[in-house]
Amino acid sequence: MVLFRLLRPIYVVYVIATFLCCLLLAFPIFLAVGSVDKAWARRIIWYIVHYWANGWLFCMGMPVSKSGPKPPDARFVYVANHISYLDTVLIYAAVPQYFRTLAKKEMASIPVFGFVYKQLAILVDRSSAHSRAKSLRLMWRMLKRESNIAIFPEGTFNETDKPLKEFYDGAFRLAINTQTPILPMLFPDTAKRWHYSHWWMLSPGRNRVIYLPPIPAEGMTLADLPILKQQVFDAMEKALIEAEKN
Repeated sequence: MVLFRLLRPIYVVYVIATFLCCLLLAFPIFLAVGSVDKAWARRIIWYIVHYWANGWLFCMGMPVSKSGPKPPDARFVYVANHISYLDTVLIYAAVPQYFRTLAKKEMASIPVFGFVYKQLAILVDRSSAHSRAKSLRLMWRMLKRESNIAIFPEGTFNETDKPLKEFYDGAFRLAINTQTPILPMLFPDTAKRWHYSHWWMLSPGRNRVIYLPPIPAEGMTLADLPILKQQVFDAMEKALIEAEKN
């Protein structure tokens, strides 16, 4: 442990340097493909990021291990807990099918990375009711016509002492409006790999992805939204508490 503390700065530089090198090397491909506003182009970018995320995490000493019922090849609203910067990488390794995610619009302003990320994400300004409504409509179209949707229902990092913080309604409203089942996932280890409070506190180790059984929304109306949200919350909270014991 003492030795790793001494070597941690080298490890952090290694992680950041390899991430930036991969991004810069792949950027010409993303630029060429991303200039085409078509579903097939977005799908190509997703596949590149999906396989890169698994490989990069392995090379960083943060291998991904998956457990629970394997998600079937069907359309879902994926939801996961959010406790680390690493979640935005792990989710691309975790979800086995093409998806688009919801992300803060500020991400698009980051040089190079922002261009790539907006090819994969639906951007939203959470301070604007108009932007939130527009993003919900766009996710509805994506879910019906193109891809799965993945959302962190807590919205931001869970900085509480509880397994989960309160969920926003968006994922559950989307599931009910489109009659699409929700598939919960858990990322119980990412805070140990890269804690949100210290960007330089990176540590190698496993990254578990735990899939939970899909929770149907078929037949539900918006009046059932609190029930669906609580059902998903309870299932994830119980499984997270159990995962922390292992």
